[in-house]
Amino acid sequence: MKRRDFFKTAAGVAAATVFQPPKQLLAVDIPDLIIAEKGEPAALVQHAVNALGGMSRFVSRGDEVVIKANMSWDRVPKQAATTNPDVVAEVVKLCFESGARKVKLFDRTLNEPRRCYKRSGIQEAAEAVGADVQHVYDRKFKMVSIPEGILLKQWQIYDDVLEADKIINIPIAKHHSVGGASLGMKNFMGFLGGNRGSLHRDYPVKIVDINTKIKADLIILDAYRVLLRNGPSGGNLADVSEKKMLIAGTDPVAVDAYGMRFFNIDPETVRFLREAKSRGLGELDLSKKQIKTIQLSL
Repeated sequence: MKRRDFFKTAAGVAAATVFQPPKQLLAVDIPDLIIAEKGEPAALVQHAVNALGGMSRFVSRGDEVVIKANMSWDRVPKQAATTNPDVVAEVVKLCFESGARKVKLFDRTLNEPRRCYKRSGIQEAAEAVGADVQHVYDRKFKMVSIPEGILLKQWQIYDDVLEADKIINIPIAKHHSVGGASLGMKNFMGFLGGNRGSLHRDYPVKIVDINTKIKADLIILDAYRVLLRNGPSGGNLADVSEKKMLIAGTDPVAVDAYGMRFFNIDPETVRFLREAKSRGLGELDLSKKQIKTIQLSL
């Protein structure tokens, strides 16, 4: 079932036909969040995804998968303004190993697209393992309704997102003046057309509106390197801390709440996270989540 068709289906039927977990997973105690640390990017991805039940839990044979990496800035990986290319490549590989028919990557960048795709290292790394890395075309944005939106009742969303069978969100953890940090929920702005600058007004409500419409099947927060200051574009290596970590899960609120720790921000004080929790998008109180930490080396 395509996402476009899913949105036309009654929520109760959709829950029963699309999101019912396989029976073999019901008896398995799968954590809500995986914190993988002290490893290199590909190994971090492998261990985190395996601990969540494996990529086959999220991607089925024949699926068309859209991956949302952050490619928005004309920066190299060590500057930590864009998703680590080795993290992206490993996710692509796992998707194909699980039977994905096609894996697409694209981002509506803020700097010149070709330079962003190249300098981030993502295009080369993802194409090397078979991904279809595309540039964004204005004609492919479609105005769609947002039934659960409060301030945004409609917005332009890229057609390939609406047509995808599965979406995997791979943001990088970095500082941002709006909301304190740019993490998973904000990463979906790269799927949007129109005047995105206007979303920064009443941001806590509007970013949640968008996330009621676009939902990831899996979220992998790249914290191999974290941009602690002067985000989102950065540039100064003194602002970057090498953490060699990533956080993986399916709850967008919990993933972002954990990511706030890198910036010494109490997630309970973050307005967009409180808004997201109030609308049932996820859990803000991490004490209510089962969290597993995996250390790859000592």
